[in-house]
Amino acid sequence: MKEAGMSLIVKRITKITVSLIFLYGVYIVLHGHITPGGGFAGGVIIALSFIHLVLAFGKEAALKRLNETAVSAIESLGGLLFWGIALLGLLGGVFFLNILPKGRIFHLFSSGTIVLCNIAIFLKVGAGLFAIFIALAAMRMPAEKKEGKK
Repeated sequence: MKEAGMSLIVKRITKITVSLIFLYGVYIVLHGHITPGGGFAGGVIIALSFIHLVLAFGKEAALKRLNETAVSAIESLGGLLFWGIALLGLLGGVFFLNILPKGRIFHLFSSGTIVLCNIAIFLKVGAGLFAIFIALAAMRMPAEKKEGKK
């Protein structure tokens, strides 16, 4: 039986590059208020690291690390976190009011709730894009099985 995924060389390189892509995505999320980037861009990059795993090792290997239930829970958590941050501002009287103290300019925690919003958006976007890719990969599988029977 043929092993799922791509060649040995692609798998070895993927083991190295996936962690670097993931780390870069985290950097983009956390520094989105200082540099270009933020929750959406970082979420896309982090989703791409998991998509890279699917392409190199196959869908089953990637789902061992992050299954459909976990992806759904992470996406829901991102939406609830963003909604919660917005509602916490109502404690001060305004929807999305910055309730955290502002730090020093050009430092990581210098923007109040913007970093928290970036994290919430990253969870929503990253998990959502990965779920879309897994759904598309699942729809493709029956066509491959039919071709193998011929």
